Amino acid sequence: MAIVLVFVVGVALLGVSGAADAAVAVALGGAGVAVAVVGFIDDHRHVGARWRLVGHFGAAAWALAWLQGLPPLDFLGVPVDLRWAGDVLAAVYLVWLLNLYNFMDGIDGIAGLEAVTVGLGATVLYLWHLPPGLEWTLPALLALAALGFLVWNWPPARIFMGDAGSGFLGLMLGVLSIQAARLGTELWWSWLILLGVFIADTTMTLLRRLWRGEKVYEAHRSHAYQVAACRLGGHQPVILVIGAINLLWLLPLAFAVAAGWLDGVVAVVVAYAPLLWLAGRFKA
Repeated sequence: MAIVLVFVVGVALLGVSGAADAAVAVALGGAGVAVAVVGFIDDHRHVGARWRLVGHFGAAAWALAWLQGLPPLDFLGVPVDLRWAGDVLAAVYLVWLLNLYNFMDGIDGIAGLEAVTVGLGATVLYLWHLPPGLEWTLPALLALAALGFLVWNWPPARIFMGDAGSGFLGLMLGVLSIQAARLGTELWWSWLILLGVFIADTTMTLLRRLWRGEKVYEAHRSHAYQVAACRLGGHQPVILVIGAINLLWLLPLAFAVAAGWLDGVVAVVVAYAPLLWLAGRFKA
């Protein structure tokens, strides 16, 4: 809950001071608190999957209402405005990102390191490619809140996130990515690239489990990162590799998209291809 408190209070202060857009601050704060409360209750008393989803979609709807939905996006240079269908897809995207982040929080340090590297990566993109302003403060704040937690969660971990922390981080990263689309459609594709490791692993794992007829809402240990931790003999080698992928592979591609050197759709395909291969290689 320390991650939640630090980020929500920080966002509120940024919104009140004018350092962050007030509507974005309300979107982040309201949705984040709602998901954190649901996760906190589930950490201490079981909450049924149906009711968790109700809370998750409610939080997503709140955020999208304040962000005025999903903006038009460029696909291979063609502007596409999906209107209400885009808002529905955006809600599903936010709920999926929220839950996949929870699924990926299965070894020490992985969820915290992902938030730190993605948040700082987005901060670099904003500072380099956007006109002078304070848009970078929000991803930087989330990264720093996660960094304070990561000190204690680094393998071997002494504290753990629980659903309250992992679901909160997933939703906040999702909301920031949609807000980035309003700053520039190229930044939307850059965010999808930065989140590639978590999206690729979890999506492939989900599809394979669906194909096998397994109950996808039940706990399991079939993610690529979990298999890799067993093969490599610990948690730390896995998260160090993920950190290197984020910084040395995904961030340069995201930077190239934000700079206009690569088309966003093409870059996403290039970024995800080896990640999906790795997920298959480790039998996600």
